Amino acid sequence: MKRTLWPLIAFMILVVFLGIGLTKDPRKLPSPFIGKPAPAFTLPQLHQLNKTFSPKDMLGKVWILNVWASWCVSCRAEHHVLNSLIQNNKVNLIGLNYKDQVADARRWLSRYGDPYQVSVSDVEGLAGIDWGVYGVPETFVMDKKGIVRLKHTGPVTNKDITEEIIPLIKMLEKE
Repeated sequence: MKRTLWPLIAFMILVVFLGIGLTKDPRKLPSPFIGKPAPAFTLPQLHQLNKTFSPKDMLGKVWILNVWASWCVSCRAEHHVLNSLIQNNKVNLIGLNYKDQVADARRWLSRYGDPYQVSVSDVEGLAGIDWGVYGVPETFVMDKKGIVRLKHTGPVTNKDITEEIIPLIKMLEKE
């Protein structure tokens, strides 16, 4: 009797953990950077490789960092949302082109529109690693002090923009 009871107990415990896991939103991956300074980087600007950009350049401003790539199918799905975001809202949107060739990235932005104030080139993906990027697209919101306030994994939707990102930006702008 005891031999059959232990596997049954172990199975029930696994079922409980699986049930708990299924209630979690897979797009809400925890980020160790929430509430901490944005990871530093200095990268060449995609359209002017002789100029660089760093998160320090945005101190005093609320801003969004969107990690994207021309080879990313989900990035194409969210791109029209980003273009709409820029047309309808005054936000500082910075692009981090992740593990992509400069020519491919430029061609992609030329074809689909360029919503970014500045887009930087992270060909090796090292800045993305420092930011804890799991995959593209990922979107971060920083406050005026350069503190990460939000990480959104996966493509942003209009609902994400209107219900989460814009309200957060408006709140941060008042601080």
